[in-house]
Parts: sequence; C-alpha cells; structure tokens
Amino acid sequence: MDATTNARHRGWARWPAIVLGILLALVGLALFAGGAWLAALGGSIYYLLAGLAVAASGILIARGRIAGVALYVLVFLATVAWALWETGLDSWALVPRIVGPAVLLLLVVLVAPLMHRRPFGWLGAGGLAAVALALVAGAFFLVAQSGERTVRALPAADFAGRGEFPAAGGEWTAYGGTAEAQRYSTLAQITPENVDRLERAWVAHTRDLPADMNDNSYGAETTPLKVGDRLFLCSATNILIALDAATGQEVWRHDPGVSEDWIPYTAACRGVAYHETGSGDPEAPCASRVIQGTLDARIMAVDARTGRPCAGFGDGGSVDITQGMGPVVPGMVSITSPPVVVRGNIVTGHQVLDGQKLDAPSGVIQAFDVETGELAWAWDMNAPERTGRPEGDGMYSRGTPNMWTMASADEELGLVYLPMGNSAGDYYSTGRSEAENRYATALVALDAETGRPRWHFQTVYKDVWDYDLGSQPTLIDLPGGVPAVVLASKQGDIYVLDRRTGELLTEAEERPVPQGGVEPAERTATQPFSLFHTLARPRLEERDMWGMSPLDQLACRIQFRRAAYDGIYTPPTASRRWVQYPGYNGGSDWGGIAIDPVRGVIVANYNDMPNYNRLVPRDEAHAKGWTPRGSARGGAMGGGAEGAGDPQMGAPYAIDVNAGWRLPFTGLLCKEPPYGGIRAIDLRTGETIWDRPFGTARRNGPFGIPSMLPLDIGTPNNGGSVVTASGLVFIAATTDNLFRAIDLRTGETLWQDVLPAGGQATPITYAANGRQYVVVMAGGHHFMETPVGDELIAYALPAE
Repeated sequence: MDATTNARHRGWARWPAIVLGILLALVGLALFAGGAWLAALGGSIYYLLAGLAVAASGILIARGRIAGVALYVLVFLATVAWALWETGLDSWALVPRIVGPAVLLLLVVLVAPLMHRRPFGWLGAGGLAAVALALVAGAFFLVAQSGERTVRALPAADFAGRGEFPAAGGEWTAYGGTAEAQRYSTLAQITPENVDRLERAWVAHTRDLPADMNDNSYGAETTPLKVGDRLFLCSATNILIALDAATGQEVWRHDPGVSEDWIPYTAACRGVAYHETGSGDPEAPCASRVIQGTLDARIMAVDARTGRPCAGFGDGGSVDITQGMGPVVPGMVSITSPPVVVRGNIVTGHQVLDGQKLDAPSGVIQAFDVETGELAWAWDMNAPERTGRPEGDGMYSRGTPNMWTMASADEELGLVYLPMGNSAGDYYSTGRSEAENRYATALVALDAETGRPRWHFQTVYKDVWDYDLGSQPTLIDLPGGVPAVVLASKQGDIYVLDRRTGELLTEAEERPVPQGGVEPAERTATQPFSLFHTLARPRLEERDMWGMSPLDQLACRIQFRRAAYDGIYTPPTASRRWVQYPGYNGGSDWGGIAIDPVRGVIVANYNDMPNYNRLVPRDEAHAKGWTPRGSARGGAMGGGAEGAGDPQMGAPYAIDVNAGWRLPFTGLLCKEPPYGGIRAIDLRTGETIWDRPFGTARRNGPFGIPSMLPLDIGTPNNGGSVVTASGLVFIAATTDNLFRAIDLRTGETLWQDVLPAGGQATPITYAANGRQYVVVMAGGHHFMETPVGDELIAYALPAE
C-alpha cells in the first residue's frame, strides 16, 4: 500500500470520530442554548456549563485531538458528581442525568484510538468501553432496585367493631362488595402460598366494541355483581348481561339501545345495582331486579332471572332522569356509575360533561322508588325548599355540582353518602352560589327517605382545580362501635369521619395556601389538610423534572421555571401556564380504597402526576374554535383529552390542561417516576405499612414505543383493589395491562397475568361450586391510553 493510499485509508478511518464530534458539538450547543435560557429563569447553571464543555469536546474530537476525549471524560465525571449532589442515589432521577452521557462516553472511548496522538490502542479502548458499559448497567441495576421498600409489621387481626355489616364472602352484591364498599372478602381458598397456581378458568365477551378499535374512548370499566349462581354486568354502552358464575356462559342479555349520539367522550358503564323486592314469591316477575343508569340518562330495571324490562317500573322499565333539567344535548348528561338502593329508593347522581359551559345541566341528585320508578325526591342544592320536580317550565338549578361517581349508604341510619363534584366551570369560581360553595367537592350525607341534607364535610374550598371527589366512601365500624366513613380525595388526603354526624374522628388542620391568580378575591386564605394520612408527595422542585436524556430534562426544567407554581392550590393563571400538583387525576380517584376490617388496614392505589395548565382568554379560545360539545362524535373541541381545550362558555376563560404534563415530541412525562403507587395504611394510626411504585414500564417509552422493560416505574392507574381474608390484594388498574395478586403483608407481587386490554376496573371475588373465583374486566380506558377490549376474565385454582 503506497503512502497516498495509506493516507486515504487513515482519512476514511477518522470519519467515525468526525461524525461523533459533530454530534457532540450539536448536543453541546443545544445544552448551552437551553441552559442559558434556564439560567436566565433562575434555574440550574449545570446545562450551560456542560453544554460549553461538550461542544468544545466535540469540536476537538472532530479535529482528531485527544484533548477532546480527555475533556469529555472530565465532563462526565463532573456530571456524575453533580447528579449525586442533586439527587443522591435516587435511581430514577439518575437515569436522564447519567445514562445518556454514559452512552456518549462509551462512543468517545471507542474513537480514542483514532485521535492523532492516541493515548492507548484498541485494547485499552475496549477496557474503558467496558467500564462505561458497567456504569450504564449499574444505573439500570439501581433502577431495578427502586422497588425496595420499608415494611412495617402488619397489625394484628383484632380490629374491633360492631360487626353488624357483613363483608362480602361467596357473594358480591354491590359495587364495593356490600353497601359499605369495603371491597373485602372473607374467602380464603386462594392464599399467598398457592396463588402462584392461579389460572384462567373462563373468559366471557360482552361483544360490545367500537367499530374503530383505536377509539379508546369506548372502554369498559365494569365491576360485575355476583348473586346466587349468576354474574350481572353492563358493557361499555349499557348492554346488560347475565352470566353463569361458574362457567361464564351467557344466560341472557338486554340491549337498551343507547344511541351513539349519547355516548360521551368518557364513555363507561362501571357497574349495576341489585335489589330483591321482598314480595314473597321469588318466581314473580321482577321479584329480583338488576338496576343500571345509562349513558343516555335513564334509570332502568330488568328482571334478574330473564333480563326483561320490569313493566311496572317507570315507562316500560326505565325512567328519564333529565326531566326538569331543561335543555340537554346528547352526551352532556350520562350515568356512568351504578346507583345505590337504600330505604326502598334508588339514589343516583350523573355525569355532566366537564368544562363545556357554566350553564350546564343541573347536578341534581334524584331518588326513585325501587319498585315503581316514581320520583321519591330530588335534592337541588340551590332550591332546598323543593323536593320534587320543578313546576311548569321551571328547571333544576343549572351548573350545580354533580355526583358522577359511586355513593355509599347506611340502611340502618337511613343515610346516603354522596362524594360531590364541583360546579360546571371547573377552573373558574366567580358567580357560584352560596350553596355551591358549601357543597362542592364535599361529602354530603342525605336522608335517604327525604333527600334532606343531614351533614356535609368539604375537602376543598371554592375548588378551581377539578379536585371533585371521585372515590366511593367506605363505611366501617371503629373500635368501641363508632360508625365511621373513610373518605379519600384526589389531593391524596384521607379523612375518617363519624358517619352519623360528619364530625372528624381523625385530626385535620387549616393551612395557608397560595393566593392571586385571575380571581384573587375568590381564593381562600386556607384549605383543609388531613393529619391522619395523605398520599400526596412533597411539593415539586426543578430537580424533580425528568426525561430519557439531559435534553428532555432540560426542556421540562425550562417549562417548570416558566410556569406559576407555589405548591398545592396554586391559583389558575392566564398570563402563563401554572403547575397543578397533584393533577386532577392525582391521589385517589374512582377506584377508591379497600379496607380489611379484621386487620384494620387500608389499601390505596394512587396517582402522582402534575398537570400543566393554562386559562385561555375567551377571544383566543373563540379563535381556536373551542365551543361546547356533547358526545365525542359531534361539536368542536380543542383536543382529545379531558380539559385539553374545554371552552367553559360563560366564563372569561377556557381551560387548556396538559394532563400528566407531557413533552409534545417524545410524549414522555415531565415529572420523574413513580407516576403511581399502592400503599397499605394502618387504620388505627394512619402510619404507612408499606408503599411501592405500582406498574411497570413494559408498555411505556418515548414516542409511544413500548420499552417492554419489567422495571417498576410506577404508572398512572385507575381502578380499585379487592382484599381477601387470606391476606391477598387483587388489582389491575395500571397501564401495563397486568393483573396482580399482592401480598398484604409486604406489598410484594406474588402472581400476575397479562390482560388482553386495559384493566381499568375494580375486580371482584366470589365462590361458586366450591371454588373461589377472581374476576376482572379488561376493557381499556381513554385517559390511561390502554387498549380497548371486551373480555371478562375469571381466575381460579386448578380444579381438583
């Protein structure tokens, strides 16, 4: 080979170093530019300094200078020191700070032999590359260990109460197991020792799926009931189905014919109610009946034996709850949660589509006679003197807080407990009535026979954060026979109250909260905080921002610094975005909590995500074409997710919510993991027994590409849990589509199965033909972005 050929060969051989140098220079310039912006906003200067050094390193490497390699090694070592200083050994926090730079270090070391004055040959480069790989592997090892947790001893099984409220056993007769909604079963055939043998016993299909399987607004969140030898459930669009509890074979189905126009964007039927009339003849038509609320705003009753509508109930088996509401466009009013039957009345709330207009249909609570469907009473908080329908052309008060989730009831006390939402303009409070300001985002106890309020407990004053109460209240008797109700909120606070009077049985305090925003006169100086227990994390800091690389994290840091944020209850602003933490899907939502009444243990799964919000002035919203809508299939809208372009007509501002606070390009969340968890809490003391990230990263990744990593990142989750007497917690809920059995003692996952679709539904457990079954709906969920499905899956131990 002559000298010219040799030189040409060496030139081509240097191209990897040139390409890497250019890449490093570009990365460095991006870090420098973003770092300068961040520093100007008062943020960390690391990115500015690191950007300069990385750019200089890249230029030197591209020119074949060994000094570039040395400089990058120094930058990496400084980065490790800075990362440890800023985060300690927080494994997930170290990922964007170290993994990306370590990969670049690997490439830099590999091109070192191509420099003009190479310090070592390919053998040395390989050794250093192995060191860099070990650093990356070490980071992933730390992440894999992030699920380790402190575990306290489980309380003794002697939590004393009156014992008059039976826990679910072989049956599951109400959404929460029983009317008390403890989600606890006395069954113990499946134990921590044998749960690893659990297998699918049968799979049933509702056969109710959208024409477009990518339309995940159509998911089913159904929790079935089990009564006798049958399961009763509703499909995504309210088709009622009865199944044989032992085999999953369909017994009957009834399609109420809900029009697609009435299916809201957040379409779901979460469950049904069951009632026996006590007529004395169990074979009489509708002696036992299945009751559901529909997406087109009806209460309907069918014969539990045949599925035929109960002719004596309302008009041919159904009642229209929109009577007296005035104008209601399709999709604006729907019943997504099962009603509760107490003292002979079906008590129901309903969903009113969020964020559309202040003059939305009323959130009136109504009760109907369980046998005839006649209106028993109506509670319109702005017209407390009226207990029936408005006369003539009158209407129930428009825009009042609604109850879209599940109520609970105490048959003995004759009270129904309503977790209320907020008024129609979720993020604007001027003009709300005194009654709305009293009852919004409050637990309200109504007399089940008259509809008159007995007491209320408010968890947020003048709510403009969409912190409506989503969790069903749980009833339990405390030691000494005190009847209590346990209430979990979206902020993460858990309260324990006397269910007779509403008095707090655990401590709470008023704390000062941020002031200002677009309605400074409306903001209250303090808000209530539970001292018993909270699922909420400390306030966000810039260092809590995340991403898969330093560039992602830098972008999130800049967004954080540009936004208004002064902790929880930061007031809404229009001049710039504001950070809401926890977000409106934070804390405990409609999945609620489960309570082991024997051990006195609360099991709560929760979300831990911020929202990145902005109030949009009316002229700007009008220019964007944001107008009120009903169903997702009609009307203009600003975006796909709830709150992403809601017009709030009648208020000076629309609302734009970046739910979960995602980066627009990669789709990654800006806050570092975990994004969700599950926790066991001692009901006696409020102390945490164990707490763990809940959900793996197997379906999460940049650009929506699943990583398939089995790491416990802690994903968003919706849907509740079931606790059994044997000490197992059964729960799906997460975005990784896994159904788990968790050890109540330790929080360890003992068994899991991959579901064919999202499991955003609360499971049940029951007995049939001598076997214990655990059943969960795999239907998907729009907000969780999980796949749509129609499978109801039953699990049991292998038949003997």
